[in-house]
Amino acid sequence: MTTQSKLEFKFAHFLINNIVESAFCLGEGWQFLYVNDATCRMTEYSREELLTMSLPDVDIDFSLRNWSEIQLQDSCTFKTRYRAKSGRSFLVETSLTFIEEQGKKFSCAFVREKSNEIVDLSIEKWLNELRDANNNLQQQVAELKKKEVNLETSLSVLSSTLESTAIGIVSINVEGDILNYNQKFAEMWKIPQHIILSKKCPRCKAFFESQIKDPETFNRMIWEVSSTSNMESYDVLELKDGRVFAHYSQPQSLGEKIIGRVWSIWDITKTRQTEEALRLNEARFRALAETSDASTFLIQGTQFCYVNPAVEVLTGYSREELLNGFDIRRLIKHRKGRQIRNSPRATNFEYQEITILTKNGAERWLACALTVLDSTIDFQGKSVEMITAIDITDYKQAETELNQALEQAKHLGELRASFLSMVCHQFRNPLNIVSFSNNLLKRYLDAQTEETVQPILDQVQLSIEQLNQMLDDMLFFARTEAAKLKVEASQFELVEFCNDLVAQMQMGNFPNLIHFASQEYYLTVWMDKNILNSILKNLLDNAVKYSPSGSMVELKLFRNNEKVVFQIKDSGIGISLLDQQRLFEPFYRGNNVDNIPGTGLGLSIVKTLVDLHSGQITVESKIGVGTKFTVMLPYRI
Repeated sequence: MTTQSKLEFKFAHFLINNIVESAFCLGEGWQFLYVNDATCRMTEYSREELLTMSLPDVDIDFSLRNWSEIQLQDSCTFKTRYRAKSGRSFLVETSLTFIEEQGKKFSCAFVREKSNEIVDLSIEKWLNELRDANNNLQQQVAELKKKEVNLETSLSVLSSTLESTAIGIVSINVEGDILNYNQKFAEMWKIPQHIILSKKCPRCKAFFESQIKDPETFNRMIWEVSSTSNMESYDVLELKDGRVFAHYSQPQSLGEKIIGRVWSIWDITKTRQTEEALRLNEARFRALAETSDASTFLIQGTQFCYVNPAVEVLTGYSREELLNGFDIRRLIKHRKGRQIRNSPRATNFEYQEITILTKNGAERWLACALTVLDSTIDFQGKSVEMITAIDITDYKQAETELNQALEQAKHLGELRASFLSMVCHQFRNPLNIVSFSNNLLKRYLDAQTEETVQPILDQVQLSIEQLNQMLDDMLFFARTEAAKLKVEASQFELVEFCNDLVAQMQMGNFPNLIHFASQEYYLTVWMDKNILNSILKNLLDNAVKYSPSGSMVELKLFRNNEKVVFQIKDSGIGISLLDQQRLFEPFYRGNNVDNIPGTGLGLSIVKTLVDLHSGQITVESKIGVGTKFTVMLPYRI
C-alpha cells in the first residue's frame, strides 16, 4: 500500500467514525465486516463483539423480510426494529446498498434511529382512538337527542290523543292516588278548578261522593282499588243529575309488578235512553201489529221471529207452526222488487211483490213493504227483516184479465190497421183509373163542349184529390196505430226549416196568407224532420181549411226553458167545448164543420206524432172567433 493510499484510508476511517449515523458493512452471510463508532453506541456492543456477530443478532424483524427479492435490487430503504445489548428495542430506518468486488457480494448499510416515531405513532394512534371515541360519543349523543325528540313527539301525540278522545281517562297508583287525568275526565265530572285531584285531599273525595247516587260503589272501584288485583273490571255509575257513566279498569304492570290502574270512563246516558225508547217502541209495535189487518212478520235468515194474527189467517198456518223451525222457503214461492216512483234507492225501505203458497195449496199475491230493523233487543241484537203485506190476489187477477184485454185490443187494432191499409190500396187502383180518364177527357175536349163539361171535370178532379188525401191520411193513421213509425232524429236549424215549410205551402193554391214569426233568429234542435213536418203541415192545413178565404193564419215559434213551442192560430169557425173533449179521437169531426171535406184523422195523427216525439199539444178555441193549437216539443229527443 502506498503512502497516498494509507493517507486516504486514514481519512476515510476518521470520517466514518465521526458521523452521527450508524454505518457498517456486511458479508455474504450477513456477518459484520466493519462497524463504526455510532453503531457501537446504538447497539451497546463493542466493535470486537459486533465483528463476531451477524445482522439477525440485532435485527428483531430480520426473519420477516423476503431477502431473496431485496438482494436482487441495487439498494433499498426500510424500517425495522433493533435490540440493544441491554435488551432495549428501538425503531431504525436502514438504507442498504449492494456491491460486488472481486466476485464477492457485500452490503453497506447506513442506519438512523427512529424511536421518536414510535412515540409519535403512539400519540397519533391514541389521538385517533380518542377522535373515534369522541365521534362515537357524538353519534350516541345525537341518537339520544333523536330518541329524546321522538319520545317528546310520542308523548305529545299521546297527550293530544288523550285530550282529543271522547272518553275520560284517569290513572291511579297502588296507593290510590290519582296521578293524571285528561280534560274530558274533568269535563265529565265538572270538577272545579280549586279542587286538587288526590286521595289525600278530603275535599276531592267529598266532591265525587256528592255527584253519584251510590258513593260506596265508586269508593270501592276508585279509592279502595287493590294493589295486587290483576283482574279487569267493568261497572256502571249513575249520577244524581241523571247521567250514566260506564267504567272500565285494567291493571298496569312494570315487569311482573302491578304499579297502578287506568280507568276509561264514558257517558252512556243516550245509550240508556235509546234502549228505553227501543223497549217502548217494541211494545207499541207489538200492540199495533197484533190489531192490524195487514200481515206483519219478522224474518231472520230463513226463520220467522214474529208473526201477527193476520199472518195466520192469510197462510192457514198457526203461529206455533210458523215460529218453531218453519223454513220460510216453504211459504214464499217468488219475490220481486219494484222501484217506487220518486223514491230514492238509498232509503232503508223497499217495495216487493211476493207470491206465497198457503197451507191448503192456494197461491196468493202480496204487496209488501220491506225494511231492515237493526239491533232489535228482542232478537239478540241481530238485524231482522220486517215485512208488512196486504193481499192483492184479486187485483193481480184483474190485472191479468186487463192485460189479456189489452192484448186483444192491440190485436184488433192491428187487424183494423191491416184492413184500412188493404181498403186504401183497393180504392187506389180504380181512383187512379178515374183520374187518368178525367185527364184524357180534358185533353180532347173541343171548344163547343168545354164550357159546359169543364166545370164538371174540375169538380171530378177536386174529388179525386180529396179522395187521395183521405186515403193518404188513412194509410198514415194505420201506420201510426200499428206502431210502425220510428223517430229518426237529426240536427238542423229550426227557424230556416219553418220558413221553408211556409214558403212551400204558400206556393200552392192557398186562399189564405200564412204569417210566420219567431223570437229566435237561429235555433239548432235535434228532432225528426219528417214527423215535425207532418205535425205543422196538418195543423196549418186545418187552420186554412176552417178559416174564411183571405184571412191570415199565424205560426209562432219561441223557446220555453228546455222546450220549443209552436203556436198555430186562425180566425175560423172555432171548436165547441164539447167537441174539444173528443177532438183527437180517430174519425171524429166537430158538429159545425158542415160540408167542409175531411176524414177526422188529421188531429188524431198529430196527437200520435206529438206523443211519439215526447211532446204535448193543447187547444184553445171559441165558436165563431177562432182556434189556437200549442205544440211543445223537447229540444233534443
